[in-house]
Amino acid sequence: MRWALVKVSLAVTAMVVVAFAVPLGLVVKEMARDRAFSNAERRAAGLAPVLAITTDRQELDKAVATTEDGAAGRLAVHVPAEDSGGTALEIGTRRADAEELAVTRRLGRASIAEVPGGFALLQPTALSSGQVAVVELFVPEGEVTNGVATAWLVLAGVGLALIVGSVAVADRLGVRMVQPAQRLAGAAHDLGEGRLGARVPEEGPPELKSAAVAFNSMADQVVQLLANERELAADLSHRLRTPLTVLRLNAASLGSGPAAEQTRAAVEQLEREVDIIIRTAREAKPQTQATGPGAGCDAAEVVRERMEFWSALAEDEGRRVRVAGIERPVRIPVARPELVAALDALLGNVFRHTAEGTAFSIDVHNGDDAVIVLVSDAGAGIADPAAALARGNSGGRPGSTGLGLDIVRRMAEATGGDVAIGHSVLGGTEVRVWIGLDGRRQGATAGRRGHRPARRRRGGTGTRRAADA
Repeated sequence: MRWALVKVSLAVTAMVVVAFAVPLGLVVKEMARDRAFSNAERRAAGLAPVLAITTDRQELDKAVATTEDGAAGRLAVHVPAEDSGGTALEIGTRRADAEELAVTRRLGRASIAEVPGGFALLQPTALSSGQVAVVELFVPEGEVTNGVATAWLVLAGVGLALIVGSVAVADRLGVRMVQPAQRLAGAAHDLGEGRLGARVPEEGPPELKSAAVAFNSMADQVVQLLANERELAADLSHRLRTPLTVLRLNAASLGSGPAAEQTRAAVEQLEREVDIIIRTAREAKPQTQATGPGAGCDAAEVVRERMEFWSALAEDEGRRVRVAGIERPVRIPVARPELVAALDALLGNVFRHTAEGTAFSIDVHNGDDAVIVLVSDAGAGIADPAAALARGNSGGRPGSTGLGLDIVRRMAEATGGDVAIGHSVLGGTEVRVWIGLDGRRQGATAGRRGHRPARRRRGGTGTRRAADA
């Protein structure tokens, strides 16, 4: 579109310049010609008083010599013979033909004859004898075209400046129209790839501005729909998974007997059904949602809240719990439900996959550009950390959907962070969640790979040990 506008502007301006400059150039040429011949007529008329008084050769020679044109050899006077036997008088150099002189005498008006090197102005003048003398003034070609070349150059320069100016204006106009369209296309592409935070500045021409407003409204609705779906899945995870974990742990303490076995079987069946619902909800749509200025939550407050929820079960199972780094507010660009779902997934894994009495801890490290959350336990550890981070991989563990760490990973990646699994200082597993504070999404994967060692150094002692592991 940009180049099309430039081409159209170039064509239209060129046609306008040609339509006006060519006639104007011809007018300038004609005006220069008229000016030259008008001056020549005025100078030739200067001899009329002399011819009206006398036709004496000496007097006429003296009068011709005193003029500028006569001194330059460009003035001639042709006086006809007074009678049929007389001799015609010619003063100066004749350039015009005798026929042209005769035509001028007969018509009685000035005429112009083309001669080598220029033009000859033939000016008839009446004599006292009643005859007509002709004053011939030579006008060089340069005098006729004087100033024409300069005027044409000026017209060409003005025309070229108009063309360049119109192209520049068309290019700027094209940029103003094309850039919003390109941003709109790029945002639509990003939205199609699942980057739901893509938005378009609402600027540009009215039509494109309207399209940007409609696109942003559509993207907001898509984000809201996906957020509602995600909330539903998270609600299922929070409301059903956690009580089921408590039921399963309590069922395990019922001992043996038909009633106990039936209870455990029913809990396992219910867990499988819940797993199917969670998988269906989680895998149906991308789990990315937009973040904006002011969005996020206080990680310290969320950690305290979730630990109040899990502390009762930890006390029942005799688990020692340590929480650090939540004395002051820790703002992160993650929605509260997102962080709650991630913490419940991590803590649920600790209770499901470690024996009763196993200690665990939560450490929150607040840096300048990142917040690191460490969840450590004193269990047996994870044999294959890479497989545990893979989406939907339960590792063959009973009662696991394989989506817990995937939820955590997606929450971290939405901020440009990552998740890593290593050995904790307690002897078991340490899950390190790196949460970026600048909210950048682009290049998150490359950024995580390129900066992982530096990020771990900011995490404190526990983080360095996880990196060494």
